[in-house]
Amino acid sequence: MKMKVPPALVMLVFGVLMYVLDRFLPVGEFDFFGKHWLIWFLFGLGSLVILISVIQFLIQKTTTDPLNPNKTSKLVTNGIYNFTRNPMYLGMLLFLLAYGLNLGNAFNTLVAAGFVSYMNHFQIKPEEEALKKIFGQEYNIYCKLTRRWF
Repeated sequence: MKMKVPPALVMLVFGVLMYVLDRFLPVGEFDFFGKHWLIWFLFGLGSLVILISVIQFLIQKTTTDPLNPNKTSKLVTNGIYNFTRNPMYLGMLLFLLAYGLNLGNAFNTLVAAGFVSYMNHFQIKPEEEALKKIFGQEYNIYCKLTRRWF
């Protein structure tokens, strides 16, 4: 199955939704000591997770193209993929959480949850179907041993 919307664009759309919610919702504003450091931590962790996952794909010489999972040539299950099946999407979620904290509206957590739901349904499930066709039982075992997000 060929996907139509790049995940990075999906993340940006959800980021715009966060901005709009913050600008026009008159409730939910918050602030706390150390928020600035938490924002940088989440952003840095998200960057590191994405970087490590992309490097692992490049080392294994398999595709990083999320729009066509049928191009996958190797199942990567070690390193960061031992902890999460979708570290690139997890990194995007961490970016959205950092951005939501920066905006300072508690309801942005609902938008981040919407991102997870959208990605599960429209991106991850089609990818999983393609990977099951390519790798069969090996992928099924990997799914049982490793969580989808974290």
